[in-house]
Amino acid sequence: MNFHAIRAIYTFEMARTGRTLLQSIVTPVISTSLYFVVFGAAIGSRITDIDGVSYGAFIVPGLIMLSLLTQSISNASFGIFFPKFTGTIYELLSAPVSYVEIVISYVGAAATKSIILGLIILATSGLFVPVEIAHPLWMITFLVLTSVTFSLFGFLLGIWAEGFEKLQLVPFLIVTPLIFLGGSFYSVNMLPPFWQTVTYFNPIVYLISGFRWSFYGIADVNVGVSLAMTLLFLTLCLTAVWWIFKTGYRLKT
Repeated sequence: MNFHAIRAIYTFEMARTGRTLLQSIVTPVISTSLYFVVFGAAIGSRITDIDGVSYGAFIVPGLIMLSLLTQSISNASFGIFFPKFTGTIYELLSAPVSYVEIVISYVGAAATKSIILGLIILATSGLFVPVEIAHPLWMITFLVLTSVTFSLFGFLLGIWAEGFEKLQLVPFLIVTPLIFLGGSFYSVNMLPPFWQTVTYFNPIVYLISGFRWSFYGIADVNVGVSLAMTLLFLTLCLTAVWWIFKTGYRLKT
């Protein structure tokens, strides 16, 4: 294992966060704070609590997941897309660095940024509502697994995309709507039976449900199912990354 190469790529990607601090950290935190203000004032006054948890506190895990998923995809996809766009990807592929080391570097950096952002949003949310974490170890587990999984997904997206339009297509038209419809701001049990069934086909539901359980001990889906689905997504992404490097899909052409 070439730890020097991993450290070099990882450090470079983490340094990019410092150069884009406003976009990477400040903007997501401000956006999340606005969600607290708007939803807390407009909806929180009408919904006193959900399953014994105040509405403002109930949406905290959903808001963290909203930023976590979008930023994981964005950080990882841009991280690998720019070397493709500038042509420096060929220098990286010809260097004495294995594919495993490349993935660990880029995905590790993207996941680290997302975890830091998630923890900052968690701390910020405490300024607006009282937040309790019933299962802190499980909270960290879901936080890390989700960050790594969607950083891998973003890495795949960055390799697949041929231009900036495609790079933004999946996050804005697919992932973001799934997050909003995945129980970020409401409980699935509040929906009519038909729409509950439809919602369970949304994979984001399982991530948000498991993460919310780690806070308040309540969930729309059994926590074991949520963990299993998260590991399944991770396995699928790892398999896809392995196939891309094995075949050279959109890397060697």
